[in-house]
Amino acid sequence: MDQAGRGATAMGGGDFRLAVTCYSEAIAQNPQAVNYYIQRSKAYTRLSPPDHQAAFNDAELAVALATKRAKRELIADSQLRRAVTLFHLERYGDAKQCLQWVKKLNEKEKTLVIWEMKAEAIMKGLEDGDERGKVTVEETPEVEVPKAVVASPAKQSEKTAEASASTTTNGTKEAVKEPIAAMQPEGVQTAPSKIRHEWFQTNDAVIVTLFCKGIPKDQVTVEVKQGSFDVSFPLPTGSDFNLSLDPLFADIDPFASSYKIMSTKAEFTLIKSTPGQKWADIEGAQPASTEETSADGDDTVKRAVLSDKSTNSGPVYPTSSKSGPKDWDKVVNDLSKKPKKDAKEGEEGASQIAEIEEEEGDPTTNFFKMLYKGADPDTQKAMMKSYQESNGTALSTNWADVSKGKVETSPPDGMEAKKWDQ
Repeated sequence: MDQAGRGATAMGGGDFRLAVTCYSEAIAQNPQAVNYYIQRSKAYTRLSPPDHQAAFNDAELAVALATKRAKRELIADSQLRRAVTLFHLERYGDAKQCLQWVKKLNEKEKTLVIWEMKAEAIMKGLEDGDERGKVTVEETPEVEVPKAVVASPAKQSEKTAEASASTTTNGTKEAVKEPIAAMQPEGVQTAPSKIRHEWFQTNDAVIVTLFCKGIPKDQVTVEVKQGSFDVSFPLPTGSDFNLSLDPLFADIDPFASSYKIMSTKAEFTLIKSTPGQKWADIEGAQPASTEETSADGDDTVKRAVLSDKSTNSGPVYPTSSKSGPKDWDKVVNDLSKKPKKDAKEGEEGASQIAEIEEEEGDPTTNFFKMLYKGADPDTQKAMMKSYQESNGTALSTNWADVSKGKVETSPPDGMEAKKWDQ
């Protein structure tokens, strides 16, 4: 298992100090891997006590590197991590600004609304001129971007040919690798203009072959998710080669997929989530599935949006709650029965967040309950009107917008709004 894989295992097991160590070693080997900085930032945040400044520094580097690669998804993930670290550093104005950049890049980010409401709840209680509410960040941070490490042929030849099953940063298993000494020196690496890829499929898998001599095995970054595939590695010219297939034609199983690097090519075996499904192409027109992300930006929880047409229940949304999907009609009915209270100012915003996190049950539901309970009458009216008129598909706190007219039904991706008699 490589250091990034050990870091992922340590994170999953709750050993965040070991995760920091493993990701630090992975970064030393590949200092331009954006996801390594994002994961180490999360590990710093979860230490006891947390190191929020170190987490912020890693998030800044991740944003700068992702911007250099010009990949929207990576930039959005990095800016989200940056926003979270700024929130923990009590730089709420900066955190809110970063969330705006995330929204511009990926407005469907599942945790965006939660963090926006958290920041807004606290900022409402800040006095005018409070430093914590000021915006000082730039969209692209001015930090020194680490350069790629280029290993010499002599150094490469010293490495052993020990084969092992390893894990990538997102938990994907790698296949047994060829000896690193067998690869050709970077000096004879295939020219970027001549690098090509092909794919074919079997009943159970899709195999992507990348034809390139001298791929630096210890500097390859492979990111395999349920609906996307991305591989990158440095070139002798100093730039990066990147192959991104997003979205894939259909879902794959990232934990069963694997890859191996050889002297003249790299082969990636992507295991189909639905065996026997025929892919018409390697890429699809829209995301293969809807993923749900945990509150701190992890992409470990993945569930498709499901709808049971045999009942008259409202739409079912993806959820990480142990108790299963939420009945939002019931939630709103419960909220409407609670006594209304005026919104409190001052330092109460922070205590409300703590109360939400201490409550049992789904944190998102608890947050909306707390928001409704402490909201002013106009906000409560906006929440009730938007939820009811949109058939449970929208929830707004802006009465100025909601009062202008009917809130249209806006079902999640993958679902279609229909009348009951259709």
